Amino acid sequence: MLKYVIKRLLALIPVLFGVTILVFLIMHLSPGDPAQIILGPKATEESLNALRHQLGLDLPLYEQYFRWIGNVFQGDWGRSIQLKRAVLPLVLDRFKATAILTFFAASIAIFCGTFAGIISSTKQYSFWDRFLMLLALIGFCLPVFWLGLMLQIIFGLNLGWLPVSGMHTPGETGFLDMLKYLLLPGVTLAASSMAEIARMTRSSMLEVIRQDYIKTARAKGLGERVVVYKHALRNAMIPVVTIVGLQIGYLLAGAVLVEIVFSWPGIGSLMVNGILARDFPLVQGIILFVATTYVFVNLIVDIVYAFLDPRITY
Repeated sequence: MLKYVIKRLLALIPVLFGVTILVFLIMHLSPGDPAQIILGPKATEESLNALRHQLGLDLPLYEQYFRWIGNVFQGDWGRSIQLKRAVLPLVLDRFKATAILTFFAASIAIFCGTFAGIISSTKQYSFWDRFLMLLALIGFCLPVFWLGLMLQIIFGLNLGWLPVSGMHTPGETGFLDMLKYLLLPGVTLAASSMAEIARMTRSSMLEVIRQDYIKTARAKGLGERVVVYKHALRNAMIPVVTIVGLQIGYLLAGAVLVEIVFSWPGIGSLMVNGILARDFPLVQGIILFVATTYVFVNLIVDIVYAFLDPRITY
């Protein structure tokens, strides 16, 4: 196990290295001059050149890249051009809110999606099977920003049950207070992942419950709940775990739109502001941090396989 983990960690190095190159090139080759954005349209050419030199933007691209990546390995992710703050502490501070939203949405998606998939598979072709899969199809097709706006209008403006923006009531910091603000963005973010997990769970469960060992368990007189949850579900979860790992990346990416719609103070809104301001160090730091998180989540998913199915070898 330890040898496998070490090999997988070493394999992450070229992946992250490729991510840094892509992020750097996308940011630096896209149109827009950070110096012009910072100083405004009336800035003189001398002041623009002076600021470009101060920011290192007058160096060749390869020198800018190696300077940036060298500093990253030393723990210096640069300073935000717009906010005048160190990038890494800023990203870590804002990532807490994104992590809370992502974890909450992932919990909803995994629990509800798995439960819906189990019900659909055990009651194949019934009303509940068709109803739940129809809901899954709708949830998968709805755009995140549209669903978020609809939930705000219905549950926030019309019914007045839940707040439509922010993370806390001013002056309040408790979990129950934050939970009210989490519900709408959490459900919005979880909808598509929940649908994907439900469909995959149903498909995997239908394949497993037709196996001979499930028929043997039933022939021994075991209760249907024991057969489904103890014998079938564990083996059916192998492809579902794969989908869950992939959905974590989707949730981190989808959090950008959700955070904007609900004014959630995470890295999504921070990254959008950084892109608009052409804040190279900030955007590069955010994407690198999210990519690293996603890669390590997939590593954890690979390790979880062995605990679900001992037949998997390393």
